[in-house]
Formats: sequence, structure tokens, C-alpha cells
Amino acid sequence: MDLRFLGGADEIGRSALLVNGSLLLDFGLQTSTPLRYPLDADTDPDAVVVSHAHLDHAGAVPALLSGDARPPIHWTPPTRALAMVLARDTLKLHGNTPQCRFTETNLRRVTQVSQTHSYRDPFEAAGHEVTLFDAGHIPGSAHVLIDDGETRLLCTADFHTDDQRLVAGTRARPEADIVLTESTYADTTHEDRDRVEQRFIDSVRTTVWEGGTVVVPAFAIGRTQEILLLLADSDIDCYVDGMGVEVTRLLRQHPEFLRNPEALKRASANARTVTGRDGQRERIADTNTVIVTTAGMLNGGPALSYIPEIRSHPTNKIAMTGYQVPGTPGRELLENGRLPLDNGVVPVSAQVEQYDFSAHADREGLRSFLDSYRDTPVLAVHGDDCEGFADRLRTDGYEASAPGVGDQLTVG
Repeated sequence: MDLRFLGGADEIGRSALLVNGSLLLDFGLQTSTPLRYPLDADTDPDAVVVSHAHLDHAGAVPALLSGDARPPIHWTPPTRALAMVLARDTLKLHGNTPQCRFTETNLRRVTQVSQTHSYRDPFEAAGHEVTLFDAGHIPGSAHVLIDDGETRLLCTADFHTDDQRLVAGTRARPEADIVLTESTYADTTHEDRDRVEQRFIDSVRTTVWEGGTVVVPAFAIGRTQEILLLLADSDIDCYVDGMGVEVTRLLRQHPEFLRNPEALKRASANARTVTGRDGQRERIADTNTVIVTTAGMLNGGPALSYIPEIRSHPTNKIAMTGYQVPGTPGRELLENGRLPLDNGVVPVSAQVEQYDFSAHADREGLRSFLDSYRDTPVLAVHGDDCEGFADRLRTDGYEASAPGVGDQLTVG
């Protein structure tokens, strides 16, 4: 089996792997400025398999449908629905700039060639047998097992071994001849999720009791729903704003991919939806309440309508729920207590807190997963220190390595 790493190797973002020159696994964006695409953005595969909907894995897929190219795109139903939402948002933000390499026409073509699959239901793609397994990351996320008749390659994609409120942790351990594993948090131990949730709820309740407003910036896919579920279970009323509203609606249409569909239904009913019309956001920001809103790193979205309204009062709170990439406004707020806006950088007197609601496996989770593959060669990708992780695996007796972007390997 021949592998070519077009992106996402020894880096996080723009994941893309070409198998045997014909089957493309993921085709993501790195959401930097400017946007970064995988190598060979004009790649013409015979078929595409998408592991999950996040931009770093699916964001550039529509660009594959330029010219006469019409490769079938294989994914789970939630991944298809969510990837289209994010693609339209990318087009809205960058469609009139050279950064965006696809058009509305490309998006329509995606719907024409899309083929959806359930977990553990094998299908043929570019002459390979492919099977998707629940990866426990976000609804519809998948480990991808690729069999070319001689070698079985398991691509973990992003995964979590612990249960979350929205989805259960991965239980799948399919037989494989080689494992390609993510390593995002290979050198990190997540705080116990129950403790994180309790600290978050205690903090929110304290701020509301003191008369303050809590703004909770959250990623639209997965994180928004996780926070809504937690708030509803804790009997805390809230507002929800941004892309997370549409994503929640879409996820409820795929209950078989949720851990507890009824709980998400109750959480949706508990959250009042913000339309943003007629100064509604400004009025809500002046209310003693909780607001769950896009975007998670404060690089756009309704969050930037609320924070300027609440930033000056130390009773108010901004509860960050995701990792803040260096260089983003969210990272600047966490480290320096100020927020870059269009009209300049402003100081923030409101309290700023950070909570680890990660949907990735940490050091222990990665090791527990890979423990089933001790006699299987491992390739480490999708991390800030893939070579360091591979080196630690080798120390523990694994046959492990960390390819780089542009590398070509023959395995099996």
C-alpha cells in the first residue's frame, strides 16, 4: 500500500492522505491567514472518504470538484450535513477572495456525488474496501479502515476514548496491519471531565447569582451542544446564538449518532435562540444570564457582539471552552486580558476562565487505544510533536514513526 501525506503530518490542520494514488482520505483546511490547503490542491482522486466534518479534515473537499472532476465522496450522514454547513460559512467569509478555491457551484456538485454510510457497513471506494467505525469525537466522526486486498490501514482520525454528553467514547478496535493515529494531545492529561463540568457549573452559578452575565464562546460543532446539555442538566437557563443553532438542529435529525437524543431535545428546549435582530444581542448582554455563542476562538461570529458589551465589568465572565490557537483573539484574551477588534485592541475587565472540554483522546486515551495494536506498526500524525510521540512509542516497544508533509511511504 502506497501512502502520500498531503497535509496534517507533523502539523495540525489541512489533513489529507492519498492511498495508492487513487483514494483520498480527508481534504482539510488550515484556518490560518491566509488559508492553507493540502499539497496538490488540484489532486484528482478516484474517490474521497471524509472522517468527520471539522474544517481541518473536510474544509477543502469542495475544491476537489472543479473542472471535470466528479469523485464520489463517502462519509456518514452527519458528516455530510455538517461539512456542508461549514463549507457555506467558508464561502461566506472568503468567497470573494483568492483564498477560497471553491464556489457555490462546487458545493452543489458535492451534494450530487455524496454517498453516505453507517458505521461498520463496508463499501467500495476506488478499488478499496472501506469501513467506518465510531470514533467518539463528534457525531458522525469515524475511524477509517482501508483494505486494498493486501494491507489493512486503520486511520484513527480524531477520536476520544472517554464518554462525552453528546457522544460515547470509541469502543472500536478493528484488526489492522498498520495504524495511522492522531496525536493532538499525546503529551497532555485532560482533567477529569466530571471535575471540569462541576467547576464550570459552580463558576457560572456564582456569576449569575452575583448579577453578572456569562458569555460562553463555543465551537459550533460538538462544543455548543455539549455545553447546552450540561446547562440543561444543571437547570441553568441560557441563550444560544450563532452557527451552533443550525448545527444542533441538524444533529437532532440524526439521533442514531447521538448518545442521548432525548437529552439533546431537552437541552434545545432549555436554550432560547437568539436571532440577532433589532439590537437583541445588546439587550441580552445587559441581562443576568448565560449566553452560549459562536465562535470558540473569538475570530468571528456573534461572540464579538457580546464581549464588547460585557467587557468593562468585573462581575461578568467569559468562559472559554476550547483550546485557543496561538495568534487567535481568544489566545490574546487569555494571556493578556485584551481583545483585538476591528477598531483596535480593547482591555477586558470581565473575568476570563478556561475549561478543558476537549473531544480528543489525551496521553492515556491514546495509549489505551494503541494498546490493542502493540504488534502493529504505528504512524503518528495530526500533532505539534508527532516525532516526539513516535519516539516515546518506540521506547515502549512499538514500531513507530512520524511522516512529514510530502512524504511517500510504502507499507504492508
